Amino acid sequence: MSDSIWRGFSAEMTADDALGRAVLDAHADILHEQLAGDPMLNMALPVELRALRRIDKWRVLLLLTPWMLARLLFPDEASEFEMPPGWSARERSSADYLVLGPKMRFDLLGQPQQAHLNYHPRLGHFLLQPICLDMKPYGNADAVFEAWNQVIRIRDENMEKAKRDCPLQKEISRRELFRRLKGSDEPV
Repeated sequence: MSDSIWRGFSAEMTADDALGRAVLDAHADILHEQLAGDPMLNMALPVELRALRRIDKWRVLLLLTPWMLARLLFPDEASEFEMPPGWSARERSSADYLVLGPKMRFDLLGQPQQAHLNYHPRLGHFLLQPICLDMKPYGNADAVFEAWNQVIRIRDENMEKAKRDCPLQKEISRRELFRRLKGSDEPV
């Protein structure tokens, strides 16, 4: 096995619950061994996993920690990503934890995506898409996920409005346009 190839999770983690447990354990260890005492942590927040699911050839989950809310992506098969210098499994095994590794580009469900390469000896290589890195404002896990749900609701509403208000679907008369610019009571 070449040192510069993607090292995925071990065979013991092919079951979703095993991968989920390993993600939680690895991030609990990061918290207690490498980040303990960091003033940017919000210790009111747990290390918690939600929404583990399969999408295309990936297992995707939301991970909440005292330092971030992020989407983690684990390919089911060894990835064909080219490892940047310093990111082989051997090099990262003894390196300090980095939240955001090098940026990687990939496709998911036919859509271009970006994420940051990450590595943990127990998890292998994986990709991380940060959702929130300022966790101080949140009093508990439910508050974090409610804020994220609100973002999703607004995004979905805006996408729906964009379809409804497409310039090809709705005409705006010259009079209506100028009325908005001048004020609704002034004649055009």
